[in-house]
Amino acid sequence: MDASRTKPWVHCYEPGVPETVEIPTHTLHQSLSMAADKYPNNAAIIFYNRKMTYRELDAAATRFAGALQGMGVKKGDRVMLFMPNAPQFVIAFYGILRAGGIVVPTNPQYVPRELAYQASDSGAETIVSLTMHWKTVKEARSQTPLKRVILSNIKEYFPPVLSLLFTVAREKKEGHRVDVRGESGIYDFQTLLKSAPAPSPVEVKQDEIAVLGYTGGTTGVSKGAMISHRNLVAQAVITLSWFVTREPGKDVFMGALPLFHSFGMTCVMNTGVHEGAAMVLVPNPRDLPTVLAAAHKHRPTIFSGVPTMYAAINNYKDLSKFDLTSINSCTSGAAPLPEQVQTTFERITGGKLVEGYGLTETCSPTHVNPMSGTRKIGTIGVPVPNTLSKIVDAETGKDLPIGEIGEIAIKSPQIMMGYWKKPEETAKVMLDGEWFLTGDLGTMDADGFFTVVDRKKDMFIVGGFNVYPREVEEILYKHPKVMEAAVVGIPDVQRGDNVKAYIVLKPGQTATADEILAYCRENLTRYKVPREVEFRDALPKSLVGKILRRMLRDEELAKKRA
Repeated sequence: MDASRTKPWVHCYEPGVPETVEIPTHTLHQSLSMAADKYPNNAAIIFYNRKMTYRELDAAATRFAGALQGMGVKKGDRVMLFMPNAPQFVIAFYGILRAGGIVVPTNPQYVPRELAYQASDSGAETIVSLTMHWKTVKEARSQTPLKRVILSNIKEYFPPVLSLLFTVAREKKEGHRVDVRGESGIYDFQTLLKSAPAPSPVEVKQDEIAVLGYTGGTTGVSKGAMISHRNLVAQAVITLSWFVTREPGKDVFMGALPLFHSFGMTCVMNTGVHEGAAMVLVPNPRDLPTVLAAAHKHRPTIFSGVPTMYAAINNYKDLSKFDLTSINSCTSGAAPLPEQVQTTFERITGGKLVEGYGLTETCSPTHVNPMSGTRKIGTIGVPVPNTLSKIVDAETGKDLPIGEIGEIAIKSPQIMMGYWKKPEETAKVMLDGEWFLTGDLGTMDADGFFTVVDRKKDMFIVGGFNVYPREVEEILYKHPKVMEAAVVGIPDVQRGDNVKAYIVLKPGQTATADEILAYCRENLTRYKVPREVEFRDALPKSLVGKILRRMLRDEELAKKRA
């Protein structure tokens, strides 16, 4: 069939971007071995100016694999990663895969309740974390199957002088120095690397699970997306095909996106390793001075981020002190990219910044605007190579014509294998067994450019992270004074959305916003905590008694327009 009919977007591809790419047959951790063979002395990781070569990274991952096997980790066992961007994350990630394990990357901002849920749901018995997170791990551990805790100090890969200064000035004060005496099953990361036996070979196939990436659903129930080695290898080569100016073995990737998130995992770590690029890792993406200083010094060529980060860089008061002109290709995801943010960042860097779209279930990008040529501001772009997408009726699943609003459906080699131990939930999002239903409503134009017009789910995005109203509401409902609660996202230029809670108190009860917010901070990750609390006598409901969040959000939008 004519490609212009089945893939109307292909004619908009930048010259050099293929319609399809060949998917390699190796496993994800073999990508690291191949990079080490080809670029042994190239920097793989740059962390606070200290460099680790591909040879060193590959050797460390192998030793970590041996250490895991030595403590009893077997093929198919789930191992959690609970830490920010650091060399330890990359070492452990590829080491877990090399041992035959399944990586469960987890948000290091999680409170004990959230960590415990994912540990229990995945059945993980081992967790790799930093000493700074020991308190959270310790509290969550008693509620989970976790038997083994591997701890590392963030300073272990600092340059010597910085490590010394950190030890003297910050280590104890900021909670990096912990006492684990009397605790069972605690292991030291560096001790394991030094004493690890050689790992036993494990046969891992491409269609086996590599990562359990936790996401949310229409009800806010966290689900583990089963991501295979093939999914992740395919995503790496497809994503790289979009960057026609890339130079394997020479590129520098800016690693300010969190690696536990599918966007950072695929567009920074896995793509970087696949092409032998250097990854400049920054633990805290909100630490703009560190991000900018690292970019100024190490000259990244490829930069992936979220709109709030690009906006923050554009508006940074001392931006003139930093040279960002090495950046030539940038992608933005997780939220709509405002045109002003895009054009300002391109003017500052001289590079190209384009909006894309992806989900945890798709290992991230499935749609991206071309870097040059036809770009449509306000759209999520066109499907990437090897990917089909269409608009279907959200109720019937039938294909809809160009321009009509419906649910975005995707078919590609990046699509997950399904949800961990949730076949019913998997069936709900798979149309005809091969099309993934995203839950996002959108349109496609005649050129094949897609636009997200609304979310079928009530999920909204705060600073690049998904927030599911029901999860926040369930915490609010546990407060002894709360009778009813509703949570919505209020549009914010800097953060994407802000969380606002509407509360009806039980008869005879009184409470303050500060009291409610303090309770939320104890039970929720920071970005999920409401920025505002409004007390009401009643909440809008449907005839069947369902609280209408949309009406609340529309009220807020009307206030902003007034």
